[in-house]
Amino acid sequence: MKMAKIKLIFGFLLLYASAPRSHAADTITANQILRYNQTIISPQETFELGFFSPGNSINHYVGIWYKKISTGTVVWVANRKTPLTHTSVELTLTLQGVLILRDATTGTVIWASANSSTTSARNPIGQLLDTGNFIIYDNNQENPIWQSFEFITDTFLPGMKVGWNLVTGTETRYTSKKSDDDPAAGEFSAGLDIRGYPQTIVTDGLEIKFRDGPWNGLRFSGAPNLRPNPIYNFTFVLNEKEIYYQYNLINTSVFTRLVLQPSGRIERLLWIDSKQVWDIYLTRQNDICDQYAVCGPFGSCNIDNSPVCECLKGFEPTSPDQWRVGDWSQGCRHTVPLDCEPGEGFNKYSNLKLPDTQRSWYNMTMTLVECEKLCKKNCSCTAYTNANISGSGSGCLLWFGDLNDIRTFADTTGDTLYIRMPPSELDSIEKSQSSGAGRRIRVIVPIAFVVLIILVSICLFYRYYSKKHQQQGTSENDEDLELPLFGLSTLLKATNNFSMNNKLGEGGFGPVHKGVLEDGQEIAVKRLAKTSTQGLHEFKNEVILISKLQHRNLVKLLGCCIEGAEKMLIYEYMPNKGLDSILFDKTQSKLLDWPARYHIIMGIARGLLYLHQDSRLRIIHRDLKVSNILLDKDMNPKISDFGMARIFGGNQIQANTNRVVGTYGYMAPEYAGNGIFSIKSDVYSFGVLVLEILSGEKNKGFVHKEHWDNLIGYAWGLHNAGESLQLVAKCLGETINVSQARRFVHVGLLCVQGHPEDRPTMTSVIMMLGSEISLPSPKEPGFYFGKTKHDTNQSSSSYGTSSNNELSITMLNGR
Repeated sequence: MKMAKIKLIFGFLLLYASAPRSHAADTITANQILRYNQTIISPQETFELGFFSPGNSINHYVGIWYKKISTGTVVWVANRKTPLTHTSVELTLTLQGVLILRDATTGTVIWASANSSTTSARNPIGQLLDTGNFIIYDNNQENPIWQSFEFITDTFLPGMKVGWNLVTGTETRYTSKKSDDDPAAGEFSAGLDIRGYPQTIVTDGLEIKFRDGPWNGLRFSGAPNLRPNPIYNFTFVLNEKEIYYQYNLINTSVFTRLVLQPSGRIERLLWIDSKQVWDIYLTRQNDICDQYAVCGPFGSCNIDNSPVCECLKGFEPTSPDQWRVGDWSQGCRHTVPLDCEPGEGFNKYSNLKLPDTQRSWYNMTMTLVECEKLCKKNCSCTAYTNANISGSGSGCLLWFGDLNDIRTFADTTGDTLYIRMPPSELDSIEKSQSSGAGRRIRVIVPIAFVVLIILVSICLFYRYYSKKHQQQGTSENDEDLELPLFGLSTLLKATNNFSMNNKLGEGGFGPVHKGVLEDGQEIAVKRLAKTSTQGLHEFKNEVILISKLQHRNLVKLLGCCIEGAEKMLIYEYMPNKGLDSILFDKTQSKLLDWPARYHIIMGIARGLLYLHQDSRLRIIHRDLKVSNILLDKDMNPKISDFGMARIFGGNQIQANTNRVVGTYGYMAPEYAGNGIFSIKSDVYSFGVLVLEILSGEKNKGFVHKEHWDNLIGYAWGLHNAGESLQLVAKCLGETINVSQARRFVHVGLLCVQGHPEDRPTMTSVIMMLGSEISLPSPKEPGFYFGKTKHDTNQSSSSYGTSSNNELSITMLNGR
């Protein structure tokens, strides 16, 4: 009997050992297969990774969900775009450190994790951490090859970063799901908008639906509920390498998550163990005042008022009739218009949600006094405040143009804003200062008049004396260039008398030489050639324009030299020279892997957006091309050559010229044919740039063995055939991000559409390039050449480019 019991127990042990059971480790190794009924569980059993079906859906997905507290609460989805319709699937980690989901029957890859590594990993391991982050690493957990935290779906977990990596040019944002039964990307997306001072926004496609406001050192300006608490802390990081918002748990036994719901509402949920439910801890959108710009420009929303919208003090409704019936969309205007007179000052407004910072400028080291002075001397500056209100306050934040999406809070949780006003509308303190200043002026004027006569006499004598020692032509430069002036002797010494060994290149303006100043600073000297088609007008134009521009993706002008017949511009030196010298060189182009090309395209886009919208001036470049993109030592792109640029007025959107300037292959049809240029003509040039950077081929002179297509036509044909990846340079190899590459080709074609009204703005372009929002179908491009058979003897290879030099042109059209 006893022996029979022993045999029975032994039999059960054998049966248990041979029975199939789920994988319960926290890691997966190379070539290991995870099947439908198997999962990976984090070390403390907080999270679980495996296959699931949401709600009432019959589809299957790979995801991560809470294991310990609430099985079924999914926080991350891998294949949200490509659902599984059956369970014969496998999840595998390759030797290259790529997580692959494939159909076990056909071997078709359904989804794969992105991986910028071009070499095989030695011993890749995939591990699910108790933070909910699934990482893939090779010997070093602290430096993962890939991690799910960088590809957020609809849930923002503790430890995740929402924001931008400025080194790679990549953005991390989270996107709503379509419904509880469908985790595919929905209509709404949340992230950091860095057009100006960074701020959090929720968008519906390209339209802003909600704005939390900029970070003020303590919290986001429009989020008074974001306060220190015992559950989690939060931080905002802004430096040269990255910009992001993050929160972390203070008590790790508490579970909280931030979710962007299918409705577009952001909710912070807290797990209540006694109820076994997720409760709303707080929500970012509470009332009508949280709708974006509900009260229009210079209008403020106050939920305690009825109606909720009112004009700020010193402003009146732009359309009183519409305002009375509750249509506040046109907002408010100054009761007394501004005219840039010397007596203008600033009124103080308290307890506000700071306005939209898309058209703002910031400096984190300036004081509030310096900030006011800077704003006051620029008539386009609308308002200012401290960028950081913690402590005694620091930093400078300036606004240009209309002030949108302002809210007034009932308590003292809001921020302070100083808004530009005409003298008659200034508060009493400001007025008394102006009155006192007036009395002082009446005393000072007679004395000043005498002093002025003396100074004018000295200036006239100095001018007469200077003219005698200047060669003819120098007197033409009667405009204040507001730039340091370099002496000719200094530049001769720096460039070794403009030695040919120091020559960097030559364009329509003239030769460019490298130089080294006495303090060791490297410079590039652009020297106007006597035979140049560009003359004094283009020289002045470039100096005046670029001296007023400051952006990390625009080349920095250090000064100029005007001495005798010599006219020179002195720039910061770009070690990697022009993008064309690398991109179109078959050997050098291999240095530009996918992350580098992504970074360059995004940098050019941000620089162009600054020119079109975010700078003090609205500038149309008119000669955007690969050779005018310079690369610094870190391969950061910088737009250069503003000799042909034009300034637009505040509301001006296009202009016409008799003098068409630019470069064939980059010029928009309406500009080349009719002389009409606008921000959309720059967008066209940017689209050509994108296609050239992706393919490594020139648009002008491109030849394919079966067609006479230019590069644009070739890209258009491939896109229509669903084969746009064939456009991408073969040298990119495994570094390419397939989904990003397809998206970039698509956006490039949207930019080169034939009709300017069809082309997106640069604001939309950046949004489309950096997110997963759905894209409209591009219409037929401009300068598109269809398929035409030709003599194959003209080209013996699949691809070829002409050897013609890229020439800037000037064309006179009769009218």
